Amino acid sequence: LMVIAFDHFDDAQTAMAGLRALEHEGQIRFEDTAIVQRDPDGTAHVRNEISGTTETATAIGALVGGLVTFVFPLAGIALGAAMGAFVGRALDRGVSDRFVDEVKQTLRPGRSALFLVVRSSNADAVLPALRQYHGDVIQTTLDSEAEEALRQALE
Repeated sequence: LMVIAFDHFDDAQTAMAGLRALEHEGQIRFEDTAIVQRDPDGTAHVRNEISGTTETATAIGALVGGLVTFVFPLAGIALGAAMGAFVGRALDRGVSDRFVDEVKQTLRPGRSALFLVVRSSNADAVLPALRQYHGDVIQTTLDSEAEEALRQALE
């Protein structure tokens, strides 16, 4: 888990776009992500992205639904996907909505925050992608050496 507060409103969204590009290159894999942006007037916006758990469960559910309901394959796939998404959400291994709300309340107007639950990553690719932004590490489950490297990248 990494939660980073950025000094500017658009930085979390821009940083996430860069990290998604690294994801397409195979340099990082996410379990879940969320972005919080607080307008200068104090209004907060939260964008929770679908988690890897939900995506996987949805795909498995669609496959099972399609196989089981061969008479009505489209209905079976839709039902299976819905059940899979429900199961994936029930597992709730991603970013906690309550934690996102806590950070949202403490985020100063004009700032943004990025929540990342990372499955795997290549630090040599990820850290340079974050160096162009200035921010603070709010919380992380990284080991102390990796956390320090992240803090230095954001200075």
